[in-house]
Amino acid sequence: MVFMYLVLGLAVGAAAGAAVALWHRRRSDSQLRDGARGEAEQILQEARSEAERSKREALNEGREEVLRLRHDAEQEIRERRNEMQRAERRLEQKEENLDRKMEKASRREDELKGRHDEVEKRLAEIDSLRLQQVSRLEEIAGMTGEEAQQLLLAEVEEEANHRIGLRLKDLEEKAKREAQRKAREIIGTAIQRTAVEHTSEVAVSVVHLPSDEMKGRIIGREGRNIRAFETLTGVDLIVDDTPEAVTISSFDPVRREVARLSLERLIVDGRIHPARIEELIEKATKDVEEMIIESGEEALLETGIKNMHPELMKLIGQLRFRSSYGQNALAHSLEVSHLAGIMAAELGVDEPLARRAGLLHDIGKAVDHKVEGPHALIGADLAKRHNESQEVIRAIAAHHEDEEPQTVYDVLVAAADAISASRPGARRESLESYIKRLEKLETLATSFHGVSKAFAIQAGREIRIMVSPSVPDAGGIQKVAYDVARKIEEEMKYPGQIRVTVIRETRAVEYAK
Repeated sequence: MVFMYLVLGLAVGAAAGAAVALWHRRRSDSQLRDGARGEAEQILQEARSEAERSKREALNEGREEVLRLRHDAEQEIRERRNEMQRAERRLEQKEENLDRKMEKASRREDELKGRHDEVEKRLAEIDSLRLQQVSRLEEIAGMTGEEAQQLLLAEVEEEANHRIGLRLKDLEEKAKREAQRKAREIIGTAIQRTAVEHTSEVAVSVVHLPSDEMKGRIIGREGRNIRAFETLTGVDLIVDDTPEAVTISSFDPVRREVARLSLERLIVDGRIHPARIEELIEKATKDVEEMIIESGEEALLETGIKNMHPELMKLIGQLRFRSSYGQNALAHSLEVSHLAGIMAAELGVDEPLARRAGLLHDIGKAVDHKVEGPHALIGADLAKRHNESQEVIRAIAAHHEDEEPQTVYDVLVAAADAISASRPGARRESLESYIKRLEKLETLATSFHGVSKAFAIQAGREIRIMVSPSVPDAGGIQKVAYDVARKIEEEMKYPGQIRVTVIRETRAVEYAK
């Protein structure tokens, strides 16, 4: 029983302890809820206060912004109202000006109308007076106006016929005189074709000096004058022991002529120093260019050729300073032009075209010292670039058989060129020097291994070499041609170019018995 009471007591005590603990827990929870509720109410109160304050601030800012915008809008409205007022005033002023101008124009129109009426009245009075005068003149002359007009026309016609007859007579006499002069000119030209009138074929010009003292002045201190002269002109100035003379050497004939003129003017002027040299060289260059243009124009006038490119005309003028074997290139071209024209006229083909091709046939010689190739092909290329006709281009290219002749003009120009070059006195190379040059050319060619024969043809412009069949193939033939050409360049002096043609022939001979 004690144990039972003890257990029961423990149970009652445990239950009482549990009840007390539960009560304390509930009380603690209630206190926590009450604290949380109070804290929440405080937070809500603060949030309401903060929201109220933010609301008041936002309202204040909104009021201020509205006031500012209203002020800006009112300011803009005032400015636009002022601008509209100013525009209205300007329009009013323009309307006033326009009204004044219209009023002035109206007055001017009335004034002009009055003047027009007055002029019409005056014209009517003038017509009336003219009719009265005509009537009075008819009474005095005893004829009508139409009769007087017919009489005047008859007298004028008679006078005009008389003057026309006199003019025709003068023209007829002038034509006869011109025909006689032209006939004499043709005869003179025919005679001149057998005359000698060409410069020598050289690449140097000799300038004579008043004394040997001038040589030192030309050279200058430490050679500054001669260096400046050679640099500016592009020539070689040779001052040697030749008494009272210096030599100008250049393969460019135009440069050589500029240098010659400049040096002669320097000698006459006496002031020889680099600045004066440069000044006179510039002047001489302009003078030579003018001479070239004048020579080209004169050549075109002489041959009656029209519509030629200015560059070709200048190249024709440059031929004045070019010569070949003593024959002036420009004079030779003019001669070929005339001869080709004469032969074309005899054959009944285009004479102006033949003259044109004859004048241009050696145009390549004006630049052959600058461009590689035969002068005939160079000239044909120049003519093609400057829009010459195909007949002229072909005639230029074929006049030395660089191309096969195809038209009558090719043959005419080649024949005229041969006649001009071969006539007595045209070229001035001595027979002895000519033969020596051809012999040297042939000897030089036959000195190579495998060459059996060599023939110089076309006055030394071409050499044809026959090689033996021992030369193996086309490569060997080309090697022989190359070697011969290089040796000719090294050991010989000659104008223009020399064509080297190598021929290899194989023959088989059998006899039928």
